[in-house]
Amino acid sequence: MSTTIAVKTKHKGRKDNVAYNPMAIGQNNGILDYCRTSMCALSGAAAGVLGLTAHYGFLFYFIMAFMLSFFLLMKAGNSWNKYFMSRNDLITKGLALVPIATDGFTDKPSLFK
Repeated sequence: MSTTIAVKTKHKGRKDNVAYNPMAIGQNNGILDYCRTSMCALSGAAAGVLGLTAHYGFLFYFIMAFMLSFFLLMKAGNSWNKYFMSRNDLITKGLALVPIATDGFTDKPSLFK
Protein backbone atom coordinates (compact mmCIF):
# COMPACT_ATOMS: atom_id res chain seq x y z
CA MET A 1 0.00 0.00 0.00
CA SER A 2 1.77 3.09 -1.24
CA THR A 3 0.51 6.63 -0.81
CA THR A 4 1.38 9.53 -3.03
CA ILE A 5 1.77 13.20 -2.34
CA ALA A 6 0.22 15.67 -4.75
CA VAL A 7 2.14 18.89 -5.22
CA LYS A 8 1.16 21.82 -7.39
CA THR A 9 3.88 22.95 -9.75
CA LYS A 10 4.11 25.78 -12.25
CA HIS A 11 5.52 24.49 -15.53
CA LYS A 12 5.19 26.89 -18.48
CA GLY A 13 1.45 27.26 -18.39
CA ARG A 14 0.67 23.72 -17.24
CA LYS A 15 -1.44 23.71 -14.14
CA ASP A 16 -1.69 20.08 -13.15
CA ASN A 17 -0.84 18.17 -10.02
CA VAL A 18 2.29 16.06 -9.92
CA ALA A 19 2.24 12.92 -7.81
CA TYR A 20 5.41 11.88 -5.97
CA ASN A 21 5.96 8.39 -4.69
CA PRO A 22 7.26 8.73 -1.11
CA MET A 23 9.19 5.47 -1.38
CA ALA A 24 11.03 6.72 -4.47
CA ILE A 25 11.76 10.07 -2.82
CA GLY A 26 13.07 8.22 0.24
CA GLN A 27 15.27 6.02 -1.94
CA ASN A 28 16.66 9.08 -3.75
CA ASN A 29 17.41 10.74 -0.40
CA GLY A 30 19.11 7.52 0.73
CA ILE A 31 21.33 7.62 -2.35
CA LEU A 32 22.21 11.25 -1.54
CA ASP A 33 23.15 10.22 2.00
CA TYR A 34 25.32 7.41 0.63
CA CYS A 35 27.09 9.83 -1.74
CA ARG A 36 27.68 12.33 1.06
CA THR A 37 28.95 9.64 3.44
CA SER A 38 31.36 8.34 0.81
CA MET A 39 32.50 11.88 0.04
CA CYS A 40 33.06 12.52 3.73
CA ALA A 41 35.22 9.42 4.12
CA LEU A 42 37.21 10.12 0.96
CA SER A 43 37.74 13.80 1.73
CA GLY A 44 38.80 12.93 5.28
CA ALA A 45 41.33 10.43 3.94
CA ALA A 46 42.55 12.95 1.37
CA ALA A 47 42.90 15.63 4.05
CA GLY A 48 44.92 13.22 6.16
CA VAL A 49 47.20 12.31 3.26
CA LEU A 50 47.66 16.00 2.43
CA GLY A 51 48.40 16.77 6.10
CA LEU A 52 45.48 19.18 6.52
CA THR A 53 44.48 19.46 10.16
CA ALA A 54 42.28 21.69 12.30
CA HIS A 55 40.74 24.61 10.41
CA TYR A 56 42.34 23.67 7.09
CA GLY A 57 40.92 20.16 7.26
CA PHE A 58 37.48 21.49 8.17
CA LEU A 59 37.64 23.99 5.30
CA PHE A 60 38.75 21.21 2.94
CA TYR A 61 35.68 19.16 4.00
CA PHE A 62 33.27 22.01 3.25
CA ILE A 63 34.90 22.73 -0.11
CA MET A 64 34.55 19.07 -1.07
CA ALA A 65 30.95 18.96 0.24
CA PHE A 66 29.91 21.97 -1.82
CA MET A 67 31.73 20.61 -4.86
CA LEU A 68 29.68 17.41 -4.51
CA SER A 69 26.51 19.52 -4.24
CA PHE A 70 27.50 21.39 -7.39
CA PHE A 71 28.16 18.14 -9.26
CA LEU A 72 24.83 16.69 -8.11
CA LEU A 73 23.05 19.82 -9.35
CA MET A 74 24.85 19.52 -12.68
CA LYS A 75 23.88 15.84 -12.95
CA ALA A 76 20.23 16.51 -12.13
CA GLY A 77 20.08 19.43 -14.56
CA ASN A 78 16.66 20.92 -15.20
CA SER A 79 14.87 17.69 -14.30
CA TRP A 80 15.67 17.80 -10.57
CA ASN A 81 11.96 18.13 -9.77
CA LYS A 82 11.32 14.61 -11.14
CA TYR A 83 13.41 13.08 -8.37
CA PHE A 84 13.33 15.48 -5.39
CA MET A 85 10.74 17.66 -3.71
CA SER A 86 13.01 20.71 -3.60
CA ARG A 87 16.36 21.78 -4.96
CA ASN A 88 17.62 22.34 -1.41
CA ASP A 89 17.62 18.55 -0.95
CA LEU A 90 20.41 18.34 -3.51
CA ILE A 91 22.41 21.14 -1.92
CA THR A 92 22.16 20.72 1.84
CA LYS A 93 20.55 17.34 2.57
CA GLY A 94 22.93 15.37 4.76
CA LEU A 95 25.58 18.06 5.20
CA ALA A 96 27.10 18.14 8.68
CA LEU A 97 26.24 21.71 9.57
CA VAL A 98 26.39 21.17 13.33
CA PRO A 99 27.52 24.30 15.17
CA ILE A 100 30.53 23.50 17.31
CA ALA A 101 31.15 25.76 20.30
CA THR A 102 34.28 25.91 22.40
CA ASP A 103 34.35 25.90 26.19
CA GLY A 104 35.30 29.06 27.92
CA PHE A 105 38.52 27.69 29.44
CA THR A 106 40.12 25.68 26.62
CA ASP A 107 40.00 25.70 22.86
CA LYS A 108 38.62 22.15 22.74
CA PRO A 109 35.36 21.93 20.78
CA SER A 110 32.28 21.05 22.75
CA LEU A 111 29.03 19.92 21.14
CA PHE A 112 27.09 20.16 24.40
CA LYS A 113 27.50 23.82 25.23
